[in-house]
Amino acid sequence: MQISLLNKRPDSVGNNVFFINKNQREYSSYLSKSDIEFVEKQIELEKTIVPIHTNGEYSWMLVYDNKNNLEDFRKLGSDLSSKVNVEKAKTLSLDGSFISAQNILAFTEGFVLASYRFLKYFKAESKNKKTFSITQLDIFHAEVTSESVEKLQHTIKAVFWTRNMVNEPVNFMNATRFAKEIAILGQEAEFKVETLDKKQIEALQMGGLLAVNKGSIDPPTFTICEWKPENASNIKPYILVGKGVMYDTGGLSLKPTRNSMDIMKSDMAGAAAVVGGIYSIALNKLPIWIIALIPATDNRPDGNAYAPGDIIKMYNGLHVEVLNTDAEGRMILADALSYGDKFDPELVIDMATLTGSAHAALGEAAAVVMGNADDKWFHNLIESGSTVHERLVQFPFWDDYKESLKSSVADLKNLGKKEAGAISAGKFLEHFTKSPYIHIDIAGPAFLESNDNYRTIGGSGYGVRLLTEFFKNVSNTQ
Repeated sequence: MQISLLNKRPDSVGNNVFFINKNQREYSSYLSKSDIEFVEKQIELEKTIVPIHTNGEYSWMLVYDNKNNLEDFRKLGSDLSSKVNVEKAKTLSLDGSFISAQNILAFTEGFVLASYRFLKYFKAESKNKKTFSITQLDIFHAEVTSESVEKLQHTIKAVFWTRNMVNEPVNFMNATRFAKEIAILGQEAEFKVETLDKKQIEALQMGGLLAVNKGSIDPPTFTICEWKPENASNIKPYILVGKGVMYDTGGLSLKPTRNSMDIMKSDMAGAAAVVGGIYSIALNKLPIWIIALIPATDNRPDGNAYAPGDIIKMYNGLHVEVLNTDAEGRMILADALSYGDKFDPELVIDMATLTGSAHAALGEAAAVVMGNADDKWFHNLIESGSTVHERLVQFPFWDDYKESLKSSVADLKNLGKKEAGAISAGKFLEHFTKSPYIHIDIAGPAFLESNDNYRTIGGSGYGVRLLTEFFKNVSNTQ
């Protein structure tokens, strides 16, 4: 969908959107008296979307009040998208004269994000029926700039790419294919991409990544992305690490519960979000130096697969006793975190669909965040999440939770107690980085079983907008 700016207000009724303040009732001058009377009656009935049908075309009156925040406008955009799509309109014009620039952009964001469809595997006839109808969205607002519209489009494009990657099945999207898709983004957005193959990973002695890969017929990859513009505001880089388990059977510790494996193509959502984040940041030319590290493999129960009881030597030299091969995400993340120390980063953030514990604690409404970094980073990150409504809840990161990771035969175990599993997973990962560290467990919001407003079924793209907003704020304060 193309988003453009109008240089004048829409001058007729038809495929247009108008915003009506419930408290002030300012109407466009070309609305008829009967139209206004109809809208007034609908407002009394507490309707928020009021259609007006004129000469075979619809216009939409959207009712808001002074209490509406950015998320309310995103949801209003999402609600309208489904109604407009029923009418199969191709274009739509937004008259934002009576709302703020921030609110019209939030509305646009919700509308466009809700238009996403993953239709690659439908036949042409079905695909045509399911495709979202609007191809052109025009905005009139005196204070909205072409730059702000362009940045919004870039970020939405990155979210859609992330959703596509998560929604792809593993019989297409294995680690090698994923690395190729990342390289395509690098060429487009002009950030560097280097992918290490299995021999190079073996030479680095990334024991965690190699152990998880032992049961797979497909080789692992380790992809390094770097965005370093000449005007970067930071001297030390920020490191992003994304869990790229392309499919997770649990390995020899095969997932036992009903439906637990059905959506495991989504276990690379952290990697997809991290790549989507650096893609968005590069497209938007943010003056920030970022390096993204993506360890990728699937986790399968082949006869040569790593097994409970194995002891694995990791990239940083620590030995890990494997108690459960389904705790594989932390094994590949650990090697990537240790590799990141070579860059002497300002801050390290990982993003992963890591634990059922995090999902159980917060559901799909928010992600878990924890770590040992300075409080200022958490404040900025949580505020950024609130702004874009990719919310975070900070969990404690006390050393008490390290105790359950002690092993009698190795430096540590890959699994702690059942209780507080999300935290012990984070404490495991802390052993593998010397840098200020933040861990984000996105197991809940990364993949949805039904639409949730503009977060569409399947891969939600959670994390892209969060990282973009966070690093925009970071670059503005340095």
